[in-house]
Amino acid sequence: MVGGGGGGGHGVRTPANFPPRQKARLPRGPVHEKSLEQQKKGPSSSSPSVSSNKSPLQLAAAIVQPQKPLESPQHMVTPVRLQESPGPRTIPCSSGSVGSGSGAAPFDICIKRDDKCSIKLSRSLLEINREKRREREQLSKEAAPLQYLRPGMVLMKKFLKHDDQVDIIRRCQKLGIGSGGFYTPGYRDGGKLSFQMMCLGKNWDPNSRSYGDTRPFDGAQPPSIPEVFSKIVKDAIQASNEFLRQKARPANDVEELPPLSPDICLVNFYTSSGKLGLHQDKDETKPSLHKGLPVVSFSLGDTAEFLYGDVNDVDKASKVDLESGDVLIFGGKSRLIFHGVSRIKPKTAPNWLTDEAKLRPGRLNLTFRQH
Repeated sequence: MVGGGGGGGHGVRTPANFPPRQKARLPRGPVHEKSLEQQKKGPSSSSPSVSSNKSPLQLAAAIVQPQKPLESPQHMVTPVRLQESPGPRTIPCSSGSVGSGSGAAPFDICIKRDDKCSIKLSRSLLEINREKRREREQLSKEAAPLQYLRPGMVLMKKFLKHDDQVDIIRRCQKLGIGSGGFYTPGYRDGGKLSFQMMCLGKNWDPNSRSYGDTRPFDGAQPPSIPEVFSKIVKDAIQASNEFLRQKARPANDVEELPPLSPDICLVNFYTSSGKLGLHQDKDETKPSLHKGLPVVSFSLGDTAEFLYGDVNDVDKASKVDLESGDVLIFGGKSRLIFHGVSRIKPKTAPNWLTDEAKLRPGRLNLTFRQH
C-alpha cells in the first residue's frame, strides 16, 4: 500500500514487493477517473502536484494519497443521505377527493385521524364539556329554542343534540365513501354545482330535475335513509306543531305542519366557498306538493347564511343564520318558497364537533322530503 500524507521520508515500494492486485483496488469515481496521461500534463486543482518523469507506479501512489476537500459542488462524490420515515410519505393538504360523473373517488367529509392536514392536538374531555355547557348557556340567553319565521316555517335552534350531530356526521361519512356516495353534481354543458351531494332513498338528477332509483352516470343505487334520521325528522315536526299550537292559542287559529314520512334525503356538503342560488323544491309529486308536506333541513358544521322569500330576488330575500344543530322546517304555505345559501361562514363550527366527528371545514346539510 501507499504511505499516507505528502511523502516526508516515506518511499514508494519497488515492483518486486508491490502487491500484484493493487492496481485493481484503485478508487473509482469522478475525482479518480482521470487517466495517467492527464495526470502527466501537470498540476490540477483537484489532484496533487505530479512530475511527468515519474513511473506509472509512482503516479498511482500519488493518486491514491488522501485528497484535500474539494470546493466545487460538482466534484462531491459522497451524497448526503436522509433517513426516511417508515410511514407513508406526506402529501400537501387538500380538501379531499371530489367525486364526479367521470368516476373519481368519493368525497370524504371527515379528516382521517392520520391525515397530515390535521395538525391540531385533540383537546381534553373536560375542555370539550365546558364548551358544550357554555354553548347551552349562550343559547338560552340569546335566542328562543324555536322561532316562527313565517306561516309554515319554523326554525329550531340547536334541536340536534351533541351526540346526534356526531352520529349523523359519522353515518354520512360511511355512506358517502361507499357506492352511491358523494359526488360533484353537474350539468350536460359541463357546469358544476359548488358542493358535493349524496342522495338517500331516491336519486335526484339535476339535469332532468326528477327522481329515480339509480344514478344515470354510474348506475349506483342511493343508500337507504337510516331509521334514526327518520325518527329525528318525526320528532322535529311534532315539536314544531306543539310550538305552533302554543303560539296560536290566544287566537284559536291552529296552524300545523302535515306529518312527513321521508323517502328522500339530499345530503350536501359545502366547503367554505360553497353556495346555492335561490330555487324552489318542487320536483316532488303533485300530491306531495299539494298537501304542503314539509321539507326538513338539518345543519351541521359551519354556519350558513340562508336566504328565503316569495320571489326569486336576492335583494328582497330575508336572511337567517343556520348554525350547527339547527333544524329548519318549511311546509304548508311556505312549501314552495324560494331559498338558497348565499355563503358559508368559515371557522364557525363548534370545536367539540370537529374534535369528535373530525368533520372537514364546511357545512353538512341534510334535507328530507316525501316524494
